[in-house]
Amino acid sequence: MGQARRERTLGWRPRSLQARQLLAASLGLLAFLAAAGYALDRAFVDVASQLQRDRLRSYASAYAGDIEFDRGGNLIPPYTQPDERFDRPGSGLYAEVVLPGGGWSSESTRGPQLPEAELLEGGAEKFEGPLPITRADGTYGEVLRYGKGFVWDLEQRPEAEFPYTIYIMEDAGTLPQQVRVFRAALWGYLGIAGLVLLLVQALVLRWSLLPLRRVVAELKRVQAGQANRMSELHPRELEPLTESINALVESERQNLEHQRNTMADLAHSLKTPLAVLRTRLESDATEAELREEVATQVQRMNELVGYQLGRAASTGHALFAAPVEIEPHAEQIVRGLEKIYADKGAVCEFEIDPAARFHGEPGDLQELLGNLLENAFKWAHSRVLLTAEVGECAPRRPGLVLAVDDDGPGIPPERIAHVLQRGVRGDERVQGHGIGLSIVQDIVRGYRGELEVGASPELGGARFLVRLPPGL
Repeated sequence: MGQARRERTLGWRPRSLQARQLLAASLGLLAFLAAAGYALDRAFVDVASQLQRDRLRSYASAYAGDIEFDRGGNLIPPYTQPDERFDRPGSGLYAEVVLPGGGWSSESTRGPQLPEAELLEGGAEKFEGPLPITRADGTYGEVLRYGKGFVWDLEQRPEAEFPYTIYIMEDAGTLPQQVRVFRAALWGYLGIAGLVLLLVQALVLRWSLLPLRRVVAELKRVQAGQANRMSELHPRELEPLTESINALVESERQNLEHQRNTMADLAHSLKTPLAVLRTRLESDATEAELREEVATQVQRMNELVGYQLGRAASTGHALFAAPVEIEPHAEQIVRGLEKIYADKGAVCEFEIDPAARFHGEPGDLQELLGNLLENAFKWAHSRVLLTAEVGECAPRRPGLVLAVDDDGPGIPPERIAHVLQRGVRGDERVQGHGIGLSIVQDIVRGYRGELEVGASPELGGARFLVRLPPGL
């Protein structure tokens, strides 16, 4: 907490998701381009070195095909050169033929001081360098040298054989110059490619994070009161978030609406007793009559306040409440009702699925079961049936189906809507306030469920069926 407070004091804020993604992707891209550039550079150097060696070998093979010896073993210089640079002094490309008693060198060797060359055995190859040389102008230089040994036999006799070696040398600066040109082009193109990829990456990240920005914009409109809820057109990864926000907004809106309704209902309910008291105070009633009237109206107001507080406590539920077992709460309620209606001899039967759970506040479950079961006991002749089953399933938590049946007279279809209205009793001769079913409706509505009223297919009386949807 102290660290977080210091960070807020210093004005530090976590980086945005787009900045994090762009930074991470940029670092990864730079690392990839650096590794790719290094690999291409090393591959080019290796290939260029191998090509240079193969080129020198091809020059040596060309000289080997053109060189001839007379009967005295003297070398007859080649008439044509495999490359015109061999004819230019100090051109950077040199050829030498080493013999047991002498040798031959190309015109290009005139001027530079080349390293000493040894005679190789027939068939032997040697690639070495860079070797130091002194150019014609006296400057220092280096060459790469390839040599291959041959054996000449004019008379096809072993005693007449003699070895000779052909050396081809090239300035060592040729390869580094090629490498420098390649590296300049390589890193230039990689740099341009990196900038283009960074731009494309930024555009892709902006496009991919557009749904999040839309969610933030919609949430700001909801906070500002410009919208009632989040829209439903979001990627499926964001659907749980937007659904939860909508559920929270709807729950808060319902709570606020219920509080307003409760206060309005309470004010309206208290208006009549207060008017009666004022009328009696303005009349010529005796003190005893006033006391009796005040006591009656105060009791009435106490009942009204208690009822409204109970209604307020039964509304609203936790969006992510733990599952509540149904049977223990039902047994507790039924035991009390069976005692109250013991003169009827009514009993309640359970058909409860062990897997069925109520995902909400325990108080809501007690209020829901209590009002439905009390209504059933009130009208039943002798039997009441409570059924609980697992409802529609969802990845997060399943729904719930509750049904309460009785063997009473039932409710005519044309009176169902009338009975469900607040303050209306099914029979005015039966004691009650007609608010139980209204409380049930409000609780079911708070959980976005449905209440269906009809005839009981098993007991023949009324059936109250509650369907609660899967949770978020």
